[in-house]
Amino acid sequence: MRKSWMRRLAGWLALVGLVVVGACTPKVVPLPAPGPDHYPDFLFPATPSSLTPSPKVADHQQRGWRFLQAGNLDHARSEFSSALSASSSFYPAAVGLGDVALAHKRPKDALDFFGKALAADSRYVPALVGQGQAYLALNQSQPALESFKAALAIDPSLPNLGRQMAVLQFRAQQDTIDQARKAAAAGHADQALQAYSQAIAASPDSAFLYRERAGVERQQGNGAQALADFHKAIALDPNDAAAYEQMAALLDQQGDLNAAAGAWQRAYALNPSPDLKQRMQDAQNRAALAKLPASYRAIDQAPQITRADLAALVGVRLAPFLSTLPQGGPVLITDGRDSWAAPWIQTVARAGIMPPYPNHTFQPRTTVTRGELATVLSRLLRDIGRRTPSLAHQWSAAHRTVRDVPPQHLSYPAVSLVLSAGVMSTEADGSFQLAKPASGAEAIQALDRVSALARRSE
Repeated sequence: MRKSWMRRLAGWLALVGLVVVGACTPKVVPLPAPGPDHYPDFLFPATPSSLTPSPKVADHQQRGWRFLQAGNLDHARSEFSSALSASSSFYPAAVGLGDVALAHKRPKDALDFFGKALAADSRYVPALVGQGQAYLALNQSQPALESFKAALAIDPSLPNLGRQMAVLQFRAQQDTIDQARKAAAAGHADQALQAYSQAIAASPDSAFLYRERAGVERQQGNGAQALADFHKAIALDPNDAAAYEQMAALLDQQGDLNAAAGAWQRAYALNPSPDLKQRMQDAQNRAALAKLPASYRAIDQAPQITRADLAALVGVRLAPFLSTLPQGGPVLITDGRDSWAAPWIQTVARAGIMPPYPNHTFQPRTTVTRGELATVLSRLLRDIGRRTPSLAHQWSAAHRTVRDVPPQHLSYPAVSLVLSAGVMSTEADGSFQLAKPASGAEAIQALDRVSALARRSE
C-alpha cells in the first residue's frame, strides 16, 4: 500500500517537473504569414561582410525584419533588442530599432539609433537611408538630402532614392529662399545675402534669385554688386521686367541717367503700365537735361530770364512741336553766334516764334518781361489753334478783362489769348503787369502747359 502511494507521488512530481520545465522554456512566437510589406521604403539592415554574427543573432535580426514588415512593431522591437543584447557590436540591429521608432512616428528616437550605427560604420547605407528618412519626418530637408546623397554615393542602385532626392532638393531650395526673404523683410541683410548665395549655388540659372539678392545688396549700399546681379538676372531672363525696373532705379540713384532711361524704357516695353511710362519719360527728360549747358539747367531758379534763356526753353521743351512747323531758311542774326543758346536762337527765329528785331539783332541778354513772354506764347498758341480749330474758337470766344491791359492796348490780344488758354494768369489783384520781369519757374510752367496743348493737337 505504501509502495503504491509512493509510486503515485513520484508520478505526480514528475508531471509537475515537466510542467515547470515547460513553463520556463521561452515560447517562440510564430512568424507572420507572408504578405505585402507595411514599410516598403525602409531598407533591410543587412549584415555587412565585416561582421560575423552568431546564428542566434542573425535569426533575431531576420525575425525582427519579418515582424516589422508585417506591422507587428512590438515583436519586431523585441527581436532587434534580443539581437543587440546578444551582441552589442551588431549595429544592424540598432538600425532595425531605428526603423521601428520611425514606424511608431518617433523620428527623434530613430535618429539616436541610426546615429549609433553610423558611429560604428559611417558608410553603412541602411543607417544613412534611415537617418535621411528620420530627418525628412522632422521636416529638416537639408540634412535629409545630405544623408540620401551620402547613401546614393555609396550605392547608386538604391530604389526610389533619386526621386526622393529631387523632391527634397526642391523643398530645400524653397526653404532656403523663404529664409532669405524672411531675413530680408526683417532687415537682417547678412543672413538674407547668405541664404540667397546658398540658393544661387544650388540653382545658378534662376534669374529671380539674382534679382532678389540685388535688392538686398542695394539696400546695403553695395551698388556695384547689386548692378552685377541685375545684369546677371537679365542675361538669364531678358523678359524680367522687374529686374529692369529695379536696375533703372539703382542707375538713377547712381546718377547714370542715360542708362537709367534705357532700363526704364525696356521695363516699360515689357510691362506697359502708366507708372512705368511716367518714370521712363521723366528719366529721359532728366537725361536730356543733364546734357544741356549749365546755363540752361539754372533757368528754373532764375528770378528773371533773358531772351537767350527763353529761346532755349522753347527750343528744348517744344522741340517736337517746332519740328512740325514750316521752317524758313537761316535767319540773319548779328549777335547770337556767341551765345550759349545759339542753336535754339536760330531754331525759334526760323519758326517765327521769336524773330530778331528789325536791325537783325536778337539781344540774347535782354531781360524778358511778362508782356514779351505772353507774345511768344501767343504765337505758339496760334499755331496750335490752326491745327485744332475748336481750341482756337474756345480761346477767341473768351474775352478777358485785365485790370491794367485794356482791349485797345497793343498787347491785349496776346494777353487775352494766354489767359483764355490757361497758360498764364493774372496777379492776385487782377493785373497782368506787362513790364514785370518773367521768372524761370514762371516761363517753364507756361511752356509746359503749351506743350500739353500741343500734344492734344497732334
